[in-house]
Amino acid sequence: MSTATFEKKFSIAGKLPVNRIGYGAMRITGKGIFGPPEDKDEATRVLKKAVELGVNFIDTADSYGPNVSEELIAAALYPYPSGLVIATKGGFVRPGPDQWIVDGRPAHLKTALEGSLKRLKLDSIDLYQLHRIDAKLPAEKTFEFLQQAQAAGKIKHIGLSEVTVDQIKKAQEFFEVVSVQNMYSVDNRKWEDVLEYSIEKKIAFIPWYPLSAGNVKNFKVLQEIAKKHKVTPQQIALNWLLHRANNILLIPGTSKVVHLEENLKAASVELGKEDLDKLDKIQTA
Repeated sequence: MSTATFEKKFSIAGKLPVNRIGYGAMRITGKGIFGPPEDKDEATRVLKKAVELGVNFIDTADSYGPNVSEELIAAALYPYPSGLVIATKGGFVRPGPDQWIVDGRPAHLKTALEGSLKRLKLDSIDLYQLHRIDAKLPAEKTFEFLQQAQAAGKIKHIGLSEVTVDQIKKAQEFFEVVSVQNMYSVDNRKWEDVLEYSIEKKIAFIPWYPLSAGNVKNFKVLQEIAKKHKVTPQQIALNWLLHRANNILLIPGTSKVVHLEENLKAASVELGKEDLDKLDKIQTA
């Protein structure tokens, strides 16, 4: 399943070249992904250090905070360095900590998109992702809004999150889908068919929860391989994803510089075929 070598970069839509380990900015918020972070200065250091260490793909959303993550990114990094791709998302309402309500209505997305543009200090967003398809209304209504926003120049490229292959195909009737962000990790491969489709169509595949919220440390094979290479189980889990397919972009999130540095070093681990074969065979969710 996994290839013996992997590419260091991927070009989203063939137009946005990025390093394959980016940064997911969900964790620079408060408890329950709500409100400001406990340590704003450290959150700022994480963002600055990420770019300093070569990260040129940052993933965020208006719902992280809400608004907090986008505001911190702009405060820390604007004016943005050349080549930095900031992807954001819309489609959730956040009434409180750990509360996520899907809202794909065009009126809501219009407000969300305009808010993201203002907070990020951008005229156009490189990659705007629909956070979820809203089952309460026809998906076509949401897709039509995104199509129109792209035509208006407010969005350059469009991605989807937590979708099936059929949903991607339906969206492609309205716009080019350049990225898919589904849950996927060494121990959770529910969306294997979506990954395979994205490989075929050269769509960026962005796993969220690439470390299963830390659960990877519970797997004996990960611990054994990590010990062999003198690294952490988390680094092995990230490295496996890099080997799994060259269109996979990683966005591990953290609120600490030390963990950021650890995540980025995952690309340097040299796994052999025997290691990869063992990881491929992990019993998944």
